[in-house]
Amino acid sequence: MLRIATRILDKIGSYTLDLCSALGTFFIFLLIAFKVLITTKLKVHKTLYQMNRIGVESFNIIVLTGMFAGMVFALQSYIGFQRVGGEQFIGAVVALGMIRELGPVLSGLMVTGRACSAIAAEIGTMRITEQLDALSTLRINVFQYLIVPRILAGTIIMPFLTIFSMIFGVIGGYIVCVHILQLSPEDYYNSIRTYVEMRDISSGLSKACAFGFILSWVGSYKGFYTHGGAYGVGIATTQSVVQSSIMILIANYFLTKFLEHL
Repeated sequence: MLRIATRILDKIGSYTLDLCSALGTFFIFLLIAFKVLITTKLKVHKTLYQMNRIGVESFNIIVLTGMFAGMVFALQSYIGFQRVGGEQFIGAVVALGMIRELGPVLSGLMVTGRACSAIAAEIGTMRITEQLDALSTLRINVFQYLIVPRILAGTIIMPFLTIFSMIFGVIGGYIVCVHILQLSPEDYYNSIRTYVEMRDISSGLSKACAFGFILSWVGSYKGFYTHGGAYGVGIATTQSVVQSSIMILIANYFLTKFLEHL
């Protein structure tokens, strides 16, 4: 009995130490990137290139996701509001839902699947083919050259993508309400003007900025510490998407509570 208890405690202790080591490495990676950002010259061209890869190339999927999310949200809202005679509030509900929650979260998750995985795979491939070691040998700061531009680009470009997700989500809701459900377009417009405030928009964009930071941070970290050849690249890519998605959903809750108090 004593041996079993000892083994259990040993496994718990080992798991705790591994977890603390992983978290420490994770945050030290971020601190190094932040230090490089403020102490070295920013690679502007690299940052703009990554903004194009992360943001511009994700535009189409963000527009489609936002529009159909707004359409479905409007349809489901109509089913609920029809029972209580509140169809005139559908516009406000769709707009608030897309601006405060669905727009930022769905954009973050979609860009995670498309761009975060690409970041992890690209940097991971450079790690296993020893390109990162070659850059270090040539006295090139890997964080300045690869990591900082990606993290900064993801943080900057995500709010712009989210704006389009919000806009097309509201447009999708309008299409469903006016052209399919035959509701009044004036009610849709007026409810949005009445109930949607600027702080709702700023709240959604703040979340988008945080989500862009998370997905680029996790993708870069997983790629940088890839090991185990091509198999390791696959594992790092999968883990980057899963961990980024989980962190985005968790951060969304805490950001909502924080912004609510503000």
